[in-house]
Amino acid sequence: MSRHERRNREFWDADADAYQALHAPDFARAPRAWGVWRIPEADLGTLGDVCGRDVLEYGCGAAHWSIALARAGARPVGLDQSRVQLGHARRVQEAAGVAFPLVCASGEAVPLRDASFDVVFCDHGAMSFCDPDRSVPEVARLLRPGGRLVFSHLTPLLYLTWDRSGERQTRRLHEPYFGMRELAFGDGTVDFQLPYGEWIRLFRRHRLVVEDLIELRPPKGATTTFDETVPREWARRWPAEQIWKLTKSP
Repeated sequence: MSRHERRNREFWDADADAYQALHAPDFARAPRAWGVWRIPEADLGTLGDVCGRDVLEYGCGAAHWSIALARAGARPVGLDQSRVQLGHARRVQEAAGVAFPLVCASGEAVPLRDASFDVVFCDHGAMSFCDPDRSVPEVARLLRPGGRLVFSHLTPLLYLTWDRSGERQTRRLHEPYFGMRELAFGDGTVDFQLPYGEWIRLFRRHRLVVEDLIELRPPKGATTTFDETVPREWARRWPAEQIWKLTKSP
């Protein structure tokens, strides 16, 4: 396991109980929804019809998404590198009366067969915390031809306008755009982000065709349990989160 993966696993194992206590009620209220503002999948239509599809939630946390997709007829698998998060997933599964495999493993070396899935997706999951040079080819390996990768994460702009010294979101650029890659803030997670051109070239190398890039905007009056992520009025003016939607070519 790489240095950043060890750090991220340690963070999530330590933080999972508090994280789920704070956020799980919101996830349970709107399980098929994206980002910190819980924008409904029904409004975005990114995953398509999942009934009868093999679906991998790539960094599943407590697997609320996968439970909702299982109820919609999907055959999900939840993957996460945090054992404590997967403990929460197992308890939520049992409470929901839904069963599907949960895999504790690195998103950079997934112990599953090639071409196992029709859909790989994550909502601020493994695509945020894994090295893209490893995660993108892993996802491409796991997808069948014509399969879909959908993932949300924070935008480059949000990282670039974070004032480290003041620990606040601003309207000014504080970090260079070129060379952006591995980002670590204080004692939190190690995140990964690339300039847009680098993302697109990386996707193309692994036969992933961009179908859409959705920049999420919170509705007026929206609330979130992730108050520390970004101020709502900031996110109303500039994109703080985005969803990539890609298809694996034959």
